[in-house]
Amino acid sequence: MPEAAHERRWVKRSLPAPKYGILSQLRSYFIFDPLIWMYTVVLGLVSVPVSLFGDRERILHGFARAWSWMIMKTIFSPVKVTGLEKIDTTKTYVYAVNHASALDIPVLYVYLPFQFRIAFKKELLAYPVVGWHLKRSGQICVDQQNPAGSIGSIRSALKGLKAGMPLVIYPEGGRTPDGEIKPFLPGAFFLAIKAKVDVVPVALVGTYELLPMNTYHIKSRPLEMRVGAPISTAGLTGHDMQALSERVQKAVTELFEGRSASVASR
Repeated sequence: MPEAAHERRWVKRSLPAPKYGILSQLRSYFIFDPLIWMYTVVLGLVSVPVSLFGDRERILHGFARAWSWMIMKTIFSPVKVTGLEKIDTTKTYVYAVNHASALDIPVLYVYLPFQFRIAFKKELLAYPVVGWHLKRSGQICVDQQNPAGSIGSIRSALKGLKAGMPLVIYPEGGRTPDGEIKPFLPGAFFLAIKAKVDVVPVALVGTYELLPMNTYHIKSRPLEMRVGAPISTAGLTGHDMQALSERVQKAVTELFEGRSASVASR
């Protein structure tokens, strides 16, 4: 790709970012990060006994949303949401989201206006408090090293989808190390095809610059959540996972780059 064209693509998908220096680092290390850890520990510990009374998963989703709201208010990163009008938020979908930052999850919990479940990597269970919450709240654990060990979670996710519980997936299989969208894993779309629910592409823009991998420096900046039109899985089988994966990746990339995703619902 010619250099000028590459620059145009980058301009389209990037959001204006301020300069970050030592004061930004100090604010993050001594204010943002300690507050986020405090929210995590306090709400995580309180949620355990509270969730014993009533609908456990609904209560824990509420705690996760409160935790996320507190984080987003703390880090001074306003989020512009576009495209929600393209979907019926009362319907069940699989939401396919690009994954660039640990702060993608708070953005989704605050700005997706319904209860949902998230597919996550087994390694997160090792984190105190976070692991407890993920396990108790009905999230979908995926063991990438031992897929057979994920059968129980996959069955639970399938049952949830058929019962009307939306599912959020990260088809890249993990966070991007450089801000670029990585190839989607076809197997990520097995549940959508099996449950016969449409896939909604979602692009999070600016979260990589906000907090990339291997750093605790949160760089306050504007963010965007761009929602695309649903992509139908009607008539698809397991043999179509690769084609569906490519179609969804194209839609997410177009949203991410600021192009109008030309995705038909059928």
